[in-house]
Amino acid sequence: MSQHPIPTNALDAQAIARPVYLLPGWLNSDPDHWQSAWQRLHGDTRVEQNDWEWPRRGDWMARLDEVLQHDARLRERPALLVAHSLGCQLVAAWAAHSAHTARVQGALLVAPPDTERDDTPPQLHNWRPIRRPRLPFASIVVASSDDPFCSPERAAGMAADWGAEFVLAGPLGHVNAASGLGDWPEGRALLKRLAA
Repeated sequence: MSQHPIPTNALDAQAIARPVYLLPGWLNSDPDHWQSAWQRLHGDTRVEQNDWEWPRRGDWMARLDEVLQHDARLRERPALLVAHSLGCQLVAAWAAHSAHTARVQGALLVAPPDTERDDTPPQLHNWRPIRRPRLPFASIVVASSDDPFCSPERAAGMAADWGAEFVLAGPLGHVNAASGLGDWPEGRALLKRLAA
């Protein structure tokens, strides 16, 4: 992990003066994942799901809606969502159905998986079809050129449907702990753009 002469959370407070919610994907984000690093460094809030192993789309959507409804800060200062993998599909599905999307200013959607592929694990079959309505808030999709769970072309198609900016980040695998990103400052810079 990179060292900073000024505490990272102090720098972050100046740049992102609004709540940040982390939405991990299937099986949650492990301690070496950049989302876990952001939680430690910046105080971002992880949305905990009841079942990480057999994720039901409706249950995950209800949990996100509940968390955002009960954060009184969001009435005046909408949140930023930071989703990884299945968390990206959660944002798309939630935004298509929720009456509380005004509580979100923007979403960073990293490594969205293609849950419509033939080799999708059975635990994720209820995440079909992918929800593709345009998102009602600013968003950036970050994809890897060699993600084993989604081709760059499919990721670009999702970004286009969602009305999101598309960033192809190069060969980073599934943009997770195995990608060796540490606290991933490049991703944080994208989030700061959404906060502006």
